[in-house]
Amino acid sequence: QVQLVESGGGLVQAGGSLRLSCAASGGIFSINSMGWYRQAPGKQRELVAAITSGSSTNYADSVKGRFTISRDNVKNTVYLQMNSLKPEDTAVYYCNAVVRRRTPPYLTNDYWGQGTQVTVSS
Repeated sequence: QVQLVESGGGLVQAGGSLRLSCAASGGIFSINSMGWYRQAPGKQRELVAAITSGSSTNYADSVKGRFTISRDNVKNTVYLQMNSLKPEDTAVYYCNAVVRRRTPPYLTNDYWGQGTQVTVSS
């Protein structure tokens, strides 16, 4: 079974930095896109950043210039470097991966991590 394990969340002051990591494991043939989403209390989950297997990236306007997404295809890991954090970045951050399974019938599915809390104090 495919699992995504996140790490790196925490509490930081405004202007500070955090780095999130998400490692995928378990019966993986290949990973297409990987990404980070976030959900603040009372709000819908939103895309923060995504990266394709060819390393093309896409960012939410609110994080452009502050956040950087990257991936290590050997380690099946995606990272989110978050700089110049703002209180409005406070949310639970979820890792997402579109994975093709290694075993028949070689299905491609969406998988999610359990979420990691990021809190930015003013």
